[in-house]
Amino acid sequence: MDLKRDSNQYPELLSLAPVQSNAFNPMNILLVEDEAAVSSFIKRGLEEEGHHLTQAFDGIVGFSLASQSEFDLIIMDVVMPGLNGFQLCEKIRKELSLSTPIIMLTALGSTDDVVQGLENGADDYLTKPFKFKELLARVNAVTRRISEPVNAKVLSVADLTLNTETKEVHRDGSEIKLTAREFTFLEYLLKNKNRVVSRTDILENVWGVEYDMGTNVIEVYINYLRKKIEGNNASKLISTVIGMGYTIKES
Repeated sequence: MDLKRDSNQYPELLSLAPVQSNAFNPMNILLVEDEAAVSSFIKRGLEEEGHHLTQAFDGIVGFSLASQSEFDLIIMDVVMPGLNGFQLCEKIRKELSLSTPIIMLTALGSTDDVVQGLENGADDYLTKPFKFKELLARVNAVTRRISEPVNAKVLSVADLTLNTETKEVHRDGSEIKLTAREFTFLEYLLKNKNRVVSRTDILENVWGVEYDMGTNVIEVYINYLRKKIEGNNASKLISTVIGMGYTIKES
């Protein structure tokens, strides 16, 4: 690795100047990154924020560690030996059945790459190069989510129900399988039933931090939700309000 090059890409990781942190609780974090220097910089920065880091330098070791120990958060690269990040994320979700939050770090920043990562179970996706404070913002967003008390609650509109505790979604008595991101998105829409929510509202509350407004990730996920919860059903629930955002309500 060219350290001079990476110092230009990750100046805050190298200097590790104090960053204003909003973390509530220290977390046990698994970092899967094959570039040793980048891994070291991230580890040092997050440890200075009070978190504990365990490092893996390929996907196979990362999977082994995830299966043996309990982590509050997993941060992983996409392009790495053994298993790439997409494969690792999918194995963690399907084979280990873990709901541990996952943040992907990668130079692959196209909309298709972002959507693939999120569809494989990632909770967030940060494109390289990035500043340490951007990564820290995402880590803090995860910290806030896992620190919030869970209140069992059923949200509904028409014949659609969502249980925030069991993570089950039903329509007209039939269960609907959603990915973690789709569930969070639908939950946010239901919490704001009959209200128009803007793209900015969605990005801040579903993705947790400011996201790249240049991508069409929101539109992609709206289409996913429509196909799953509406399908051929004559009763459409999600509406687009042109120039304003989206709303969920009885038609």
